[in-house]
Amino acid sequence: MSDVEKGIDLEALRAKYREEREKRLRKDGDRQYIETVGEMAEFAETDPYAESDGAREPVSRHHEVVIIGGGFGGIFSATTLQNEGISDICVVEAGSDFGGTWYWNRYPGCRCDIESYVYIPLLEETGFVPSERYAKGSEIHQQCKNIATKYGLYERALFQTRVREIRWNEEKSHWDIKTDRDDTLSANFVITSTGPLSKPRLPGIPGISDFEGHSFHTCRWDFDYTGGNNEGGLSKLADKKVAIIGTASTGVQAIPHLAEGAEHLYVFQRTPTAVFPRNNRPTDADWVSSLKPGWQAERVENFNQVISGRQVERDMVNDCWTEIFSVIPSTTPGLRAAPSPEAMIQAEKADAAKMNTVRARVDSIVKNSRVAETLKPWFRMLCKRPTFHDEYLDTFNRDNVTLVDVSESKGVERITTNGVVANGVEYEVDLIVYATGYEVASDLHRRVDYKTYGVGGQDLFDYWSEGRRTLHGHSSHGFPNLFICGVSQNGLSMNFSSMYGGQAKHIAYIINEVKKRGAKAVHPTVDAESNWVDTIKDLARDNEAFLAQCTPSYFNNDGQHKNRNAGFLSDAYSPGIIAFNELMANWRKSGDCEGLEFID
Repeated sequence: MSDVEKGIDLEALRAKYREEREKRLRKDGDRQYIETVGEMAEFAETDPYAESDGAREPVSRHHEVVIIGGGFGGIFSATTLQNEGISDICVVEAGSDFGGTWYWNRYPGCRCDIESYVYIPLLEETGFVPSERYAKGSEIHQQCKNIATKYGLYERALFQTRVREIRWNEEKSHWDIKTDRDDTLSANFVITSTGPLSKPRLPGIPGISDFEGHSFHTCRWDFDYTGGNNEGGLSKLADKKVAIIGTASTGVQAIPHLAEGAEHLYVFQRTPTAVFPRNNRPTDADWVSSLKPGWQAERVENFNQVISGRQVERDMVNDCWTEIFSVIPSTTPGLRAAPSPEAMIQAEKADAAKMNTVRARVDSIVKNSRVAETLKPWFRMLCKRPTFHDEYLDTFNRDNVTLVDVSESKGVERITTNGVVANGVEYEVDLIVYATGYEVASDLHRRVDYKTYGVGGQDLFDYWSEGRRTLHGHSSHGFPNLFICGVSQNGLSMNFSSMYGGQAKHIAYIINEVKKRGAKAVHPTVDAESNWVDTIKDLARDNEAFLAQCTPSYFNNDGQHKNRNAGFLSDAYSPGIIAFNELMANWRKSGDCEGLEFID
């Protein structure tokens, strides 16, 4: 234990954390957010980046595999299937190009905060080299297009198309798929990969539809109104007063650019975020030339080993993420196994010491002491997703930036025709930007646009009414040949692309097993599915104490992590991605497909 850790008063710190948590805890939990449907649909349904409306004649055809979603999960699924000899594929994507969240998120300052060399898919396969350690969103989107071109995915895609229904056809043993373009598709297998960051959410602030100025969600950024691009330069805001609601990962990246462009910027903050240094730098050409074949897979594995608490000879990535997990010598919900009580105290002190450095960094940068105090995060390190930025805090030293603390009222009070009301004060603005995140842990029907009907017309969401029921996160009993590529009930990594790659490999294996065995379909047995759900719940109990003391966020279902077992971390396989991948590798190696029922 370090000298710094010895001087930490855990009881006092816990009391402070509880006090700050209670300020923000709401009885309505995630119901405080409203769906982007009806009059709010424009915040999600519109595509400001499409060159046309995508009008075309309806399609009627059959495929071996239909993949719903063209983001990382869909791209990994499509390329992996092709590598396994399955080429009759159709990707259905709501956007007008591949990329998923990297298609939709083009807000100024958007970039990855997982190192580019482990996060961006298939670098070796395409020969693509990110220009920076933490690449801009435009570069990540470009790599998605590179992959799609190399693997012929454009010829296999239906863009600007939303699936509305998938229904199991018991007579023909395939899925019938309906879209908003009146397509009638069918497929032997369906892989859903719509991702957790695909459907934006809005705060249910009274009067939100009354505002007569301009407004948009960050994932539908209107550059026609603001000017500029992903790199900033929002010149059309020079005579505009702007409000941004939300100060998590997206807000942290966009706020410096809004401040630079706007006449005045009002930042409405309910919960401050933990902002670590980014320390970005250009990619070293000499380092690139020294790389040996297989370097990216090795680096990805090394990153996951570190954040899973495994011992490694060398931390190859050696960034703030791996530092965070290195200084916490025990558990993190969803990523590691439960520690001993002694280790938990040691971890809590290490956590406190690290968060003290985060709060001290605020003091060292922000000149106004009152503003600095408001920007300090009072919670444990992984109660909210950490952020990484080198300019965000300094933004609050600008004369044209006002930080509005809305923690006491648990959020903005209301929206008027002219602006935003907080703490009894109306702030008149021309533009409201909603940096309020996505439907990550809300009710399932809010996260997915389409309905899924399995054997006997069973509605998947009804089947999951008490929480997800899957085997290994990928499929459910009564929904044959339907596979889910996502973040629930499997091994979680902060490096999402490594999760999707592993899942795609596993799903491709099962599809090929169906074909090798001459079967028509496959789904988990009831017992195998129940046993896996019990495993997830048993492991989640070890994390309940941590989640219960956290400030509300999507990590703990806005403070209601016990409801529906829906929290982002409470629904994960706690031993982490390395243990999960080892479990799946051994399962495949056995060759008997334990827990699956093949249907002739």
